[in-house]
Amino acid sequence: MGLLKKKETKKSGKFESRLKGGGGGGGSQLSALRPRYVESLPPCTGNCPSGNDIRGWLTVIQLREKLGLTLDQACEQAFQVEMETNPFPAVMGRVCPHPCETACNRGKKDGSVGINSVERHLGDYALEHHLKARMIDGEGPKKEKIAVVGAGPSGLSCAYHLARRGYKVTVFESLPKPGGMLRYGIPVYRLPREIIDAEVQRIVDLGVELKCDCKIGKDVSFADIKKDYDAIYVAIGAHQGKAMGIPGEDGPGLWTGTEFLNHANSGKKVDIGTNVVVIGGGDTAIDAARVSKRIIGDTAAMASKMGARVTILYRRTRAEMPAIDREIDEAIEEDINIEYLAAPIEILRDDEGAVRAMVVQRMELGEPDASGRRRPVPIKGDTYELPIQTVITAVSQKPDLAAMKSSELGDGWLNGDEWGFTGVDGVWTGGDNINLGIATTSIGQARLAAEAIHAKLQGKEPHKVDPGPMIRSEKLKLDWYKNIDRTQRQVKSPADRLANPFDEVDLGLTADDALIECTRCFSCGKCFGCENCWMYCQANVFAAVDPPSQGHFFKIKKMEVCDGCKKCWEECPCGFIVGE
Repeated sequence: MGLLKKKETKKSGKFESRLKGGGGGGGSQLSALRPRYVESLPPCTGNCPSGNDIRGWLTVIQLREKLGLTLDQACEQAFQVEMETNPFPAVMGRVCPHPCETACNRGKKDGSVGINSVERHLGDYALEHHLKARMIDGEGPKKEKIAVVGAGPSGLSCAYHLARRGYKVTVFESLPKPGGMLRYGIPVYRLPREIIDAEVQRIVDLGVELKCDCKIGKDVSFADIKKDYDAIYVAIGAHQGKAMGIPGEDGPGLWTGTEFLNHANSGKKVDIGTNVVVIGGGDTAIDAARVSKRIIGDTAAMASKMGARVTILYRRTRAEMPAIDREIDEAIEEDINIEYLAAPIEILRDDEGAVRAMVVQRMELGEPDASGRRRPVPIKGDTYELPIQTVITAVSQKPDLAAMKSSELGDGWLNGDEWGFTGVDGVWTGGDNINLGIATTSIGQARLAAEAIHAKLQGKEPHKVDPGPMIRSEKLKLDWYKNIDRTQRQVKSPADRLANPFDEVDLGLTADDALIECTRCFSCGKCFGCENCWMYCQANVFAAVDPPSQGHFFKIKKMEVCDGCKKCWEECPCGFIVGE
């Protein structure tokens, strides 16, 4: 803490240091590293595109007794911490592919913390207990009006963050109900619609006006919105599926993945026969295949026919498949056939134009392409015919900006800077109309754009907080923490799933298991009150904080008596204490 002036003279394994004025009577003594509290960025938050304070909401539940909180109080605090960045905890706890868990330091010990499972449990707890979103402290009603185009996860998140600041926000949605791809792209067995409805309602309760079945470019012009509102956030997503560009593609019996899922999730009748092939390896492909299986199985006449099947063709191997691993596993468990290293080259039709088969090309992997994955290369002369009745293509998607009929926005993809500013005066953007991604990325982009819009309207510059260095497992004392097996989510059996095809498949964690999972958090880079510094310090440098608060359980009280033994630093399991 600036008290030492070190001389690079090594002696007895320590650096010789001299006290600069005070504390030690002016003499010299051997000293080494002195304690300093440095909060570091945990890798879970560092790898969360939404920027969620994951450590914050896990540890407030974990440390509730030390903080003098009841379980209900801790859960409500944890929920509000989550809501600072993500207004959809129950939704994201079901559909997020959780890159936070891949980065979790606990993965180096006995398995990463089940962050996504706790998030879902926390979101469900909030819905069960009717917890509300809060306005931002110090913010009051504002005169400025803001338009949000698109009621998907990005548009609604931007509306949420702006409404919390007191802005009047109107969300325009072209579809009959809000949710975007959450509602019209993700099947009901993965994401029950009452969950979407409840979390959207919590945003609406902040004063957000929601106008569904209102198409910009048809019902309202983009020019009129620019005239009537002080800022616009465009988040229309990417609902248009792309064609494959192969012979026989034009005609009946072929759907894009987004079109098929939209129809199925809207409750419309979808006739797909009994033999379906899905092209692609992403989440849309897996969802389309599993919904197809349920439609076939849900129709008695079709289910009784021999040879009913759903096949996914993917031109690479399982290792390169971008879909969520758990979803792939569950599709296989439901008897969906996945043919790897296979690509369609032609659709064959009968005399009446109906699809009868597909010509499939066998592939092999070559050198990596721009995506970093190995490029699929056709094996010359190795093709076969696959009998089918319906083709669902889930190879890619794009936004339909042309429908908005704005020369300023164009008809391709929207570009935005790190704050989502498009370069068009008063217009920001985020979500899949920038680039295809996952919902948590769209939510994170919306929050940054909301901060930028607020700053612009208040005549300020947006301020991005530097999170500081990320703490890795080598800076932790992994052996200090007890081994605790990772708890597993309860999932219905394949037989139960297909017997009740549109009931939720993943049942999440029990309340007890969710609490266990909270205790597994290392609290990387932030004090959790283990008492090691206080117990190991013979000089009584440390004192307890009374009353404690999250991350603040001990303080450095008498630095002048520190003899630099380094014990506090060496014995701090979470890496919160460093020496200097």
